Amino acid sequence: GSRSAALQLDTGDASAFDAFVTTLRDTLREWGADRFDYLVNNAGNSHHNRIENTTEAELDALYNIHFKGVFFLTQKLLPLIRDGGRIVNVSSGLTRIIVPESGPYGSMKAAVETLTRYLAKELGPRRIAVNVVAPGAVETDFSGGIVRDNPEMNRRIGEMTALGRPGVPDDIGPMIASLLSEDNRWINAQRIEVSGGLAI
Repeated sequence: GSRSAALQLDTGDASAFDAFVTTLRDTLREWGADRFDYLVNNAGNSHHNRIENTTEAELDALYNIHFKGVFFLTQKLLPLIRDGGRIVNVSSGLTRIIVPESGPYGSMKAAVETLTRYLAKELGPRRIAVNVVAPGAVETDFSGGIVRDNPEMNRRIGEMTALGRPGVPDDIGPMIASLLSEDNRWINAQRIEVSGGLAI
């Protein structure tokens, strides 16, 4: 009974955002609406390299997707978000857990966590709550599926996690959904790590 639309967007290319917003406006009008309720900034890519070896091109790519894209897409969508809506940014456990060759990636996610708090403050008068969810290691295609498809890596992460296993997508989605619900309307400007107790 629900309607949905898949709209293509490269979040690493800010020059495409204006056209995306126009397409989104047109889609909303087709549905008889002019606003939407929730924005979840979840796009990303992985990167594994030591800080001393990371190239400018690699860092620019991380910046464009993980920070610049989040910043400007959110900025351009703010006029379309209904007052009282919600924004959830997706970060990473790697802002807390220091893993070799994850410094550039973790640093960009840390910037998103700081941006989240500033957004929460600035959007408070519109009653828009802004939070960040930081997953731990999850069994997905991310990083070439290394957590899901490498039994040794999977075992090691399980041993490092209080609940004894890596995460799965269904561990993360409900947390994000709960932050969008009225039940958690008073949670704002928070970083919530969803990792099963990884590296505690």
